[in-house]
Amino acid sequence: MPVRPTAALPPLLALALTAALTACGGGSGSDPDTLKVSFKQSTDNSIKVMDTYLADIKKQFEKANPGKKVEFVPIKAPDAEYYTKLQQMLRSPKTAPDLVYEDTFLINSDITSGYLRPLDAYLAKWPDWNQFIDTAKAAAEGQDGRTYGVPDGTDTRGLWFDKGVFAKAGLPADWQPKNWEEVLRAARTIKKKVPGVTPLNVYTGKPAGEAATMQGFQMLLYGTGDAATDPLYDRSSKKWIAAGQGFEDALAFVETVYKEKLGPDVADALDPNFGTRVRGELLPQGRLGIDLDGSWLPQDWQKGSGREWPEWSRKLGLAYMPTQNGQAPGKVSMSGGWTWAIPAKAGNPDLAFDFIRTMQTKANAQKWYIANSGIAVRKDVAADPAYVGAQPGLKFFTDLVASTRYRPAYPAYPKVSTAIQEAMESVTTGDASVREAAKAYDEELKAATDGQVTGQ
Repeated sequence: MPVRPTAALPPLLALALTAALTACGGGSGSDPDTLKVSFKQSTDNSIKVMDTYLADIKKQFEKANPGKKVEFVPIKAPDAEYYTKLQQMLRSPKTAPDLVYEDTFLINSDITSGYLRPLDAYLAKWPDWNQFIDTAKAAAEGQDGRTYGVPDGTDTRGLWFDKGVFAKAGLPADWQPKNWEEVLRAARTIKKKVPGVTPLNVYTGKPAGEAATMQGFQMLLYGTGDAATDPLYDRSSKKWIAAGQGFEDALAFVETVYKEKLGPDVADALDPNFGTRVRGELLPQGRLGIDLDGSWLPQDWQKGSGREWPEWSRKLGLAYMPTQNGQAPGKVSMSGGWTWAIPAKAGNPDLAFDFIRTMQTKANAQKWYIANSGIAVRKDVAADPAYVGAQPGLKFFTDLVASTRYRPAYPAYPKVSTAIQEAMESVTTGDASVREAAKAYDEELKAATDGQVTGQ
């Protein structure tokens, strides 16, 4: 089971990891002419989307900067383990790369820990920064008002469904549920009429990490109230919100999925690599009816990805996730994304920002958005018809940006996220009732936020 993203590692494990990282060639400052770039490598050896893209950027960068070399430091791990390993690297100049790939959910925690360098001086001299949309800029901003990362796209979330499975179950090819009950009703129909197929996947538990929190729980929780209210964090009082009725209703949905055996086997659901299996096996093989998931899935299926599945756009349908009872605005999406950040202990920060500028030309940014099925955060790319029409489903997920919600990614958020995952896991396994899981969450929330909690 993955270590908590913000938890301290046991001394022996920390020592072993530091030794392993140091053995990879030392920190970024060991050679002023070598740029070390760390990124999250897919746990599926067939998927080379990021590797291929970065190899092209490396070629461009080295050609434009004679005498400079780019060395990649990939981290192959599930999300939760990636965050832990990355933070371990950032703690020492001996292991800190020059450039790192940071999930926006973790960036404020890493800023507070002093792991990242503010980029404002670089951004002020970079005209392309004006092309980035404000919400994307805000996702990489610290509470001190300074910017610590350059976003490389955003994402949205919805319901993927298998049209072949739906046909066998007698469900419509243009399915669009209007509330949670209609989602569950479709899953129950699939279970009854299409044996051997997992009716509905909702990511859950600590092994799934942020996928459980964001693709799973928050897609439910943010559909329980109204669009004007954040159900996790009260910005006026600057306090986190205790588990209320909406929180319990979201947990009850997860409990129903696993208690009625509408979801994957619990052992599979709690496998940290289950997301890789969903994309690589279950969906392409027609073994999953409905998948509550993200806009990025097609990156694994495109030409040159290693797991080509050109038929996906004909075989899969898309529906937005409805609110609990169909209340306005009727649909729910969550958005996050990743950024490129420069560690505080990086030895070659100027070279690192030059690499960011190479990645983030309009042409290279557009190439990346299309390759990884990302949603554009550059205005000039978003307005380009070549981008909008580049891939089936891109317009569907881009249109969700208008009604999407964003996590309250403040420094305590990674711990709050872990507390959510623990609550989900306990109702998934049946180890706790919804009420018991909510009560345990409240206790975890108090500890994670130093008692900055309201709504109890």
